[in-house]
Amino acid sequence: MMSVRERARKAFQATRALGLPDQEVTPVLEHLLKLFNNNWDLIESEDYRALIDAYFELKENKGEDNRKNVVGDYGESSRLPKRLCLQDSEDQASPTKGSARQILSPEEHGKPSSVNLQQGATFLNKKDSSSSGCSNSCKKPQQQPVTCEKNRPLHIINDITKGTENVKISLVGEIGKQELPKFTYMRDNIIYQDAYVHISLARVADEDCCSGCSGDCLSVSIPCACAHETGGEFAYTTDGQLRDKFLKACISMKQDPEGHDSVYCQDCPLERLKNEYKPEKCKGHLVRKFIKECWRKCGCNMQCGNRVVQRGITCKLQVFWTREGKGWGVKTLQDLPKGTFVCEYVGEILTNTELFERNLKGSGNEKHTYPVTLDADWGSERVLKDEEALCLDATFCGNVARFINHRCFDANLIDIPVEVETPDRHYYHLALFTTRDVRASEELTWDYGIDFNDDEHPIKAFKCCCRSALCRDVKR
Repeated sequence: MMSVRERARKAFQATRALGLPDQEVTPVLEHLLKLFNNNWDLIESEDYRALIDAYFELKENKGEDNRKNVVGDYGESSRLPKRLCLQDSEDQASPTKGSARQILSPEEHGKPSSVNLQQGATFLNKKDSSSSGCSNSCKKPQQQPVTCEKNRPLHIINDITKGTENVKISLVGEIGKQELPKFTYMRDNIIYQDAYVHISLARVADEDCCSGCSGDCLSVSIPCACAHETGGEFAYTTDGQLRDKFLKACISMKQDPEGHDSVYCQDCPLERLKNEYKPEKCKGHLVRKFIKECWRKCGCNMQCGNRVVQRGITCKLQVFWTREGKGWGVKTLQDLPKGTFVCEYVGEILTNTELFERNLKGSGNEKHTYPVTLDADWGSERVLKDEEALCLDATFCGNVARFINHRCFDANLIDIPVEVETPDRHYYHLALFTTRDVRASEELTWDYGIDFNDDEHPIKAFKCCCRSALCRDVKR
């Protein structure tokens, strides 16, 4: 018979696989043991489903009630988490005793055991053995089965990034309700074929970089040349968040584009796609605010406070299957302050023509992500060549941002253009920042900027399921 200490180790190993902090799981586990009269069998059954459900229900309750202590959220009654009430009475037979107070403290847990999970280059449904976009060396990842309800096991992938990000990003979904997504995880954007992206040090003029700086540019009293784009002060604070004034201006542009300046192409790439021979006049492109980050020609180091997006993801995130009909979504596993960088939208860099042709060739059965048009500076030139009118498509290759759902108007994330490698704004990075404080376990959303009434747009809108009181999809 296993000791209480060993049973606690195994419980924490299961919750660590989902990215749950030991210090938050400990009081939940102690409370369940008290409710179950120290019956470890009930906690261990169905691969710790009771513990996992109790943890996430607690997070939901904390978000709704804003209560302060962990045990208090359950109260002193014997109320069980919702799904535990579905268990049959015979499940409570053969109790195995072990005192709740014998649970290890987080400091005693030791290093987490590695999860026996193979990370392939592409994630496939169990019925599929190959993908047209996968090389012969790609292997199907082995999912770790954990049950959600009776006879409804979970898919758990410990790290969908294959170790390419600074942090692991897990995926959790109930088997039988959805297919695992088919895509190749990439940390950085990559050119598909014809897109023109010219990155070279020679194109970065001396006045566009801070070669004379050293250390951290944010620590000096006078901002360097890299702050010129944001009005002579950096977009970031010393804590790594966006300055409130800059963030408010970006949110205002997003929520009220008609109240801000737009530019108009003489020969709009989007209108050319609709009618090549007789395109209509450009409908306008919003003049976006850019962040200019330091880069390799700058003298500062990689810990400089003006190098946020290029350092990659540092937030604890999880991909999960939503219950509102939106498919996969992304939640944060930690509290995120307002103005925090969450992730970049990463995908294949396509020309608009390539995207249009890709959509035409589709069989209609594929589940596409919504592509992003890099049009923040289209109006600065009279005519854009096709290879200069670019977009990002994360359908087949992308990062965690491909799972972030749309929400009209009041999303908790906002997309902001970021210039890093090149002053040529045909190409730029699209970074997602929080618009407000976001609680742990809250779903992350951003407004794709879709015009649901434009039936002629080359990128077709979907049926919106955001449930926002300000939803723009009036036809739903």
